[in-house]
Amino acid sequence: MAKIKLTKNELKRQKEDLKRFERYLPMLQLKKKQLQLEIIKIHQSIREVSQKIDSLRQKVAVWAGVFAQKVPLREYCSLSKIKTSEGNVAGIDLPIFEGVEFKESEYSFLYTPLWVDKALSAIKEMVSLKAEILIYHQQIDILKDELRVANQRVNLFEKVKIPQAQDDIRVIQIHLGEVQTAEVVRGKIAKAKIGRKKILNKP
Repeated sequence: MAKIKLTKNELKRQKEDLKRFERYLPMLQLKKKQLQLEIIKIHQSIREVSQKIDSLRQKVAVWAGVFAQKVPLREYCSLSKIKTSEGNVAGIDLPIFEGVEFKESEYSFLYTPLWVDKALSAIKEMVSLKAEILIYHQQIDILKDELRVANQRVNLFEKVKIPQAQDDIRVIQIHLGEVQTAEVVRGKIAKAKIGRKKILNKP
């Protein structure tokens, strides 16, 4: 650690630094809180979508036995693209789920079972829900990384920068106080010497 200069200019600089640190810390703490709240909200959204997936599975399970009949559903419908836009949370760019696109192939209504339409609709819904959860997890990964950085900065200011500036200010003030006291004492001694000389030099 660099040794501080015990001067008035250094004292002024340290006080300015401390003011800046104390002004910046609440902003960092606010950002940290915003990120934490957003992560909680996304976890809640994931739970809600997961409940929809469970509900859909239960509905499908009622008639899923017909899937024993071999039908190439993947040939009729497959995921083509997950559509996202860009959003902003606490100054952080995040992907926002907008929907999914499917690659679909035509199939014969005469030669395929009646349940195929229903099955394809359920598959699309399931894929869409899982894609939404995937994007939520991407959001959490980004926010957790930002939260880690925010935590590091809050700790840096709370535990290092601010205490160090306060300590440096205290050390400089003590030194300058001692210097001032020494100057006053020297001045008094010099004044006393001058007084004694005047008395001794009187005729």
